[in-house]
Amino acid sequence: MSVRRLLVVALVLVLAGAGAVAFALVPAAPSRVAAAALPEGPAPLGRSVPVTLDVPAVGVHASLRTLGLNPDGTVEVPPLGSPDAGWYENSPAPGEPGPAVVLGHVDSARSGPGVFFDLRAAAPGDAIAVTRADGSVARFRVDRIGTYPKSAFPTAEVYGDLDHPGLRLITCGGHFDRAARSWTDNVIVYASAASEQVG
Repeated sequence: MSVRRLLVVALVLVLAGAGAVAFALVPAAPSRVAAAALPEGPAPLGRSVPVTLDVPAVGVHASLRTLGLNPDGTVEVPPLGSPDAGWYENSPAPGEPGPAVVLGHVDSARSGPGVFFDLRAAAPGDAIAVTRADGSVARFRVDRIGTYPKSAFPTAEVYGDLDHPGLRLITCGGHFDRAARSWTDNVIVYASAASEQVG
């Protein structure tokens, strides 16, 4: 697999209604590594578009949309009220080396809880499965969960180089600031490929 360029995503939450998110992008150094350089562990998968996401411990079973960039350079997000999460197509596909990025809403004023409403309740060791268009399943285990003020988003930690397949699930969190109509924080689940990578 050739090394490909990944855009580092710096999260900026913008609320058109409760739970809306926008993402600003800046170029970064290559973040994928050749498969031959990978350490021992689950064999990485080739590129295939992810189609569903399952996180049973927090009740997530969702279709995945493919997200690109808006004309203003922000990352597309699923529509508010959509039951879907979205995979950012300029990140590795789940199962490829590097951090695959999946975005989802925590809630919206109109439709209530979103696809990642309970994401903050995930715990280390929880299983995550991503079914891909080629029929393979990329399996992950949660490493840790972090909550960060929007002003201190850990860009390098989330989008930096990995020598193994990783997954980042990102949503809003913290407290809802009614005056600003915005969540104060980001909740990020960090996961790594599980030993039972392909199912």
